[in-house]
Amino acid sequence: MSFLQNMNSKNELKKLIDNLPLLVQVHLMTHNRSHELVEVILDLGCRPEARFINGSEYLSQKLLSWQDLDYVIKRISKFSNENRAGIDRTLHRISCIRNRQFLINGLTCRVGRAIFGTISIIRDLLESGKSILILGKPGTGKTTIIREIARILANEMGKRVIIIDTSNEIAGDSDIPHFGIGRARRMQVSTTDLQHKVMIEAVENHTPQIIIIDEIGTELEVLASRMIAEKGVQLVGTTHGNCLENLIKNPSLSDLIGGIQYVTLSDEEAKRRGTQKSILERKAYPAFEIIIEINNPMSWIIHENVKISVDQLLRQTTVFDQIRQFNLGEKLQIRCHSNLLLKPSSTGTLSIAQNLKDWNQRNNEDYCHSQVSSLKAIKIYPYSISSNFLREVFNKLDLKFRLTNDIKKAHIIIGLKNHLQQNLKLKTLAKQKKIPIYSFNQLSLYQLTKFIKFIL
Repeated sequence: MSFLQNMNSKNELKKLIDNLPLLVQVHLMTHNRSHELVEVILDLGCRPEARFINGSEYLSQKLLSWQDLDYVIKRISKFSNENRAGIDRTLHRISCIRNRQFLINGLTCRVGRAIFGTISIIRDLLESGKSILILGKPGTGKTTIIREIARILANEMGKRVIIIDTSNEIAGDSDIPHFGIGRARRMQVSTTDLQHKVMIEAVENHTPQIIIIDEIGTELEVLASRMIAEKGVQLVGTTHGNCLENLIKNPSLSDLIGGIQYVTLSDEEAKRRGTQKSILERKAYPAFEIIIEINNPMSWIIHENVKISVDQLLRQTTVFDQIRQFNLGEKLQIRCHSNLLLKPSSTGTLSIAQNLKDWNQRNNEDYCHSQVSSLKAIKIYPYSISSNFLREVFNKLDLKFRLTNDIKKAHIIIGLKNHLQQNLKLKTLAKQKKIPIYSFNQLSLYQLTKFIKFIL
């Protein structure tokens, strides 16, 4: 974090602390872990409590009174029908607990921070232009992540971004949006029940390229998401859940990933698949093409192709595609682990995971000692793919390679799936020589670049 960002963070935290009871202010202003503060708990007749990223502690021996709660309530905005309020021009959120007489007898003051650099790990996914859904339990930082996504898309990628800010958590509790969202525009929602209508209104009236939605939770919001996706607008949203399987089992949210239906197979088909006659299958195309599971702040599970992931889960084969881990120290480090457990396809070509395993075994000395040096020696046999196209990708990655017209000398074969299916002679020869074939349905610069990075 830069010096300027660090100062902004301290100034915003001070705005929250200044609105807390005096007995709490004294302890928090000089606390050595204030930068790790997550929320402050103020309950009538209890000691004030501070919760940090790791652990919690009491801030005073004195018990809180009605006057202490009233001190805070008078200095913040009015509570909405969701029992949430905020502090002007900040990202802090104050939620209240009420008694039977509807009087406030408890406050949860959550610290809001605009943290820069949180989405470095998924920068390539944003550039793909696909709709992204973020899954996670409450408090895992989903809102912080989509706030940073909005800023990156609007400022650095020049997209027309509109945020549907139902609870004012993304852009703050003010008519002037918080600087953390950059050039993105924000549409406020008067009540939670109207979120789906504002989503549709944003598309119809303001020509966005990207819509950002926090906490999709109702069937109407799911339906609105599907309508927006069908109009060709990119979506970035969040919802509660631990993993992709939770969405499959949730009747109100399953349409986000295409919906689930029971299908009755014929006897022959059930026998061929080795399953029962009644099975679960996906019934439509997913509204979100990428899903990110965030249960650990430093380790995210990525489903880069939701359609395939859902189908594999229903068939009980692969659980996830990829794990991305990073450590925040002096330098950001990102490690990707692929867990593709695919079987050989009907075309005779192997999965990428199996191809890499075979190729590594045949080139163990060169590949294991130096990935870069092995890539310099790679000989590619292109099939139905332009040589100039391959050169453009490799030059972009600053890697050397060699094209060959002799299949026997090739290390790998790259081609389009529909063309490879028709050439049985090539597949037979590749199998004999143990040359891996990588097939693509539709090849683009983005897909080929991802493939080369996958090998790296």
